[in-house]
Amino acid sequence: MAEQNVWFITGASRGMGVDIARSALAAGHSVVATGRDAARVASAVGAHEDLLTLTLDVTDPAAAEAAVKAAVDRFGSIDVLVNNAGNFYAGFFETLSPEQIRAQMETNFFGPLNVTRAVLPVLRGQRSGQILTVTSTAGFVGGSFTSAYAASKFALEGWMESLSAEVAPFGIETMAVQPGFFRTELLVEGSSTIWPEVQIEDYAEEAASTIADWKSMNGQQGGDPAKLADALVMLSDRGSLPARFVAGADAMGAIEQKQAAVQEQIETNRALSAALSYDS
Repeated sequence: MAEQNVWFITGASRGMGVDIARSALAAGHSVVATGRDAARVASAVGAHEDLLTLTLDVTDPAAAEAAVKAAVDRFGSIDVLVNNAGNFYAGFFETLSPEQIRAQMETNFFGPLNVTRAVLPVLRGQRSGQILTVTSTAGFVGGSFTSAYAASKFALEGWMESLSAEVAPFGIETMAVQPGFFRTELLVEGSSTIWPEVQIEDYAEEAASTIADWKSMNGQQGGDPAKLADALVMLSDRGSLPARFVAGADAMGAIEQKQAAVQEQIETNRALSAALSYDS
């Protein structure tokens, strides 16, 4: 990687995207910071001579292509893509409408695909680059009230793991970032968190309690997004990305627990599983 790189960051109007943009700028890189409202992005990140702010709805493939063209026109290349934009449709599966679940996938899964599809020709052409995609601990560990969100993040994990092998021959590295709970705006109601539309009596009491719990967590999360942003820039600047970065003590604990549980499940039925081959 060059000493000064061009970073292209989605979801940079608030939360973690703002911190990543600021950290990359502070490290001497040029930044293309995008969001649904370019003016809001500019206000959030702050003025800088090496900053370009663009309006981008990641669910619009044509908008992604236009933003990539504008970035290359300004800076000549893109070296680091950060797929950060996302939201959270919270709720039990039956209480989320089909439209809500599709909307969750459009933003969290198809959004990064749209942007990456637009950026990859640039990276392939220069035979170098990095793709960093922010997934979640929920992309490795599912849980109650997160069925749609976890589905979108699990999909991202599978896509990134597969994409890594496909683009490696062109000098392109990938890294999936699995944060735990960081003090961002993800849990801000009406901003990044959307509550269920379907009312079902069997779920009503637990849904109300769970929503109250989620709301109470906002602003109390243990992770510092500015420190995470600095860590991502540091990992990028090293020039050799790990396939995934599990970010935060809570993320490490949850994923280690899941891995241990899966191993136990394998061992419990090892003999039965091993006996499923055709008899020779």
